[in-house]
Amino acid sequence: MDFSLWLAFLSASLFLSFVPGPDNIFVMTQSAAFGFRAGFYVVTGLCTGLVFQTLCASLGLAAVVAASPWLFGVICAAGALYLLWLAWGAWHAPVSAEGAGSSPRSVSLTPAGAWRRGTIMNITNPKVQIFFLAFFPQFLYQGAKAWPVWGQMAVLGVTFIACTLAVFSAIAFFAGALTAKLNNPRRQKFMNRGTALVFVLLATSALWEMVQRVA
Repeated sequence: MDFSLWLAFLSASLFLSFVPGPDNIFVMTQSAAFGFRAGFYVVTGLCTGLVFQTLCASLGLAAVVAASPWLFGVICAAGALYLLWLAWGAWHAPVSAEGAGSSPRSVSLTPAGAWRRGTIMNITNPKVQIFFLAFFPQFLYQGAKAWPVWGQMAVLGVTFIACTLAVFSAIAFFAGALTAKLNNPRRQKFMNRGTALVFVLLATSALWEMVQRVA
């Protein structure tokens, strides 16, 4: 694989990781609500989903999804329903009593639960597969000594995942610092409502994508 192409891909991946989008907004809200530790596990879940999406792109499965509006729609619908379920949970999440204990939250998100949220978030987002199909091939080396396409796709996938892990972990760290400021029932309730709204907006976006592709 050409090193200059890889450096260009690395730079583009870092830039794209910083651009506001559903994934980093998701990390931000979860980290602010449950702290850096939960946010970091959400990030690892998102990266696990990226591993799955990289395999799909490398094996050609992403092309199948891209070519099938109905399959694309089914995946979008599943993701939207999951996000609406998370929205319902966030809206009805309990808050701690005023001044009760040192913990700013009465309900925590387990590492497994946080990881699962991130994983499902990415696996049920077919737009990631379409993005990989459009973005990765621009950095494939076509020379005489080129690696197999699947090998180059794997390297690009690992690079993209590493960039995502680094940038999103930083977002989780800074957003998690807000958790200590939420040791107040009114602020917790506001955060819960805001998180639910973000989930609803993300679900609406997924459903709109589904309607556009299937219609």
